[in-house]
Amino acid sequence: MRTILVGLFLVCYFIFSIPMYLIQYIIGKADKNLQFKVAQHIVSRAFKIILFLSGVKYEVSGIENVPKDEAVLYIANHRSFFDIVIGYATVPTLTSFVAKKEMDKVPCIRIWMRYMKCLFLDRENVREGLKTILQGIEQVKEGYSVFIMPEGTRNHEEGILPFHEGSFKIAEKSNCAIVPVAMTHTDDILENHMPWIHKTKVSVRYGKPIYMRELEKEQRKFIGAYTRGIVLEMLEEKEL
Repeated sequence: MRTILVGLFLVCYFIFSIPMYLIQYIIGKADKNLQFKVAQHIVSRAFKIILFLSGVKYEVSGIENVPKDEAVLYIANHRSFFDIVIGYATVPTLTSFVAKKEMDKVPCIRIWMRYMKCLFLDRENVREGLKTILQGIEQVKEGYSVFIMPEGTRNHEEGILPFHEGSFKIAEKSNCAIVPVAMTHTDDILENHMPWIHKTKVSVRYGKPIYMRELEKEQRKFIGAYTRGIVLEMLEEKEL
């Protein structure tokens, strides 16, 4: 039943989006920042409705750790398609998500993602992947946070996969803070019993910001492993 309700809502949202594209286009001509704010507000509300229809209850902690007056690089573990849904429903800053390039081919969704300056990463093409990272650096410098899941794919095993070090170039080159994010049980919503959506309780925890300039040389050199360790600790603490 939940799967059907979410499907019906997505159809309604697609219909709602058609006139909104024109409105957003007009807003963007006058103020790109306002276009971003309006788009994220609409998408965040829509995702909260999807979570409600899905029977998902989410507990959020650590929001106070996120710097409010600067753009940051969010680093999270990845277990579900719902990770982005939950991320946008809880993130407190204007934020662009990094998604795989295939998302840029999905009707309706890709347009909203472009309004929010989302980045489409081609993990098979090193040159194109570098261009995406460089774009992320520029967006952080412009004041827009970036949210990335550096495992590179959804993980359903115990623990989390190694973090790709290249993802952290955004923080290294922009000098922004890294905010670790730990999500639990998100794969219980859908992935563990595809194609049906199940009622689930998940948690999202935002950790204390990490500034690379304050770390020791060895920690900066292996910042991916260092941040992964922090996310693992956050996940283990949440399970206790």
